[in-house]
Amino acid sequence: MDIVTILVALVLVFIAWKVLMGLVKFGAIALIVVAAIWFISQGNAF
Repeated sequence: MDIVTILVALVLVFIAWKVLMGLVKFGAIALIVVAAIWFISQGNAF
């Protein structure tokens, strides 16, 4: 593999990592929101 191929692969890995971390953060936020709604609906006002 030449240098250009390696650089392109590294850039793609970096972009994929950023997208994955964004999805993980979004999932964590959604989980917290759902948990809060569930607690409120159960009558446990924190």
